[in-house]
Amino acid sequence: MAIRSAALLGLIALSAILMGQVTEGVDFEFSNNAQGTTGGNRFDQEIGRSGALEIMDSSTKFIWDTFHQQSPADRRNTQKVSLVVESMDGTAYSSADIIHLSADYVGNFQGDVKAEIRGLLYHEMTHSLQWDGQGKAPRGLIDGIADYVRLTAGLVAPYWVKPGSGDRWDQSYDVTAYFLQYCDSVSSGFVANINTKMASG
Repeated sequence: MAIRSAALLGLIALSAILMGQVTEGVDFEFSNNAQGTTGGNRFDQEIGRSGALEIMDSSTKFIWDTFHQQSPADRRNTQKVSLVVESMDGTAYSSADIIHLSADYVGNFQGDVKAEIRGLLYHEMTHSLQWDGQGKAPRGLIDGIADYVRLTAGLVAPYWVKPGSGDRWDQSYDVTAYFLQYCDSVSSGFVANINTKMASG
């Protein structure tokens, strides 16, 4: 009986390694479609499959904590998030809970590429877990919240603007992230409350 249980646990662990990783009902998958390229190889050397899955796992827990979503009933019903490293223009983007990360960007990035990839993935993972007003929330706010998560995690990129910069609060990304940080300092839980309100409208 003990041998059969140990074998079953071993098979479960092996399938988790082969398929990806699961955190509280969210399945994480990873593929590097740019192996053999400078960026694909750099990703494998600096982060690798296990590192990618670890970042997806840790960012998910951090995002839920930031949004004050201790209960699964409070969270967006995200069942699977996939990360794909591929040759493409740009940096990274999310579509239907698939994160596309540019191997070209990784290959050409000057500086601490590990910190940059971690920051990008915290931002993109937020898109898979945040509410978006049923698709009607302003994009500047949505990306600002994602960068707010990155900011709160201590993953500010060296190319970000200084706090207080920008033309308007909803300019997006780093500008809006710093504004939201200020709002949260005045009213604790401000960003979590905005996210909760966007679940229904």
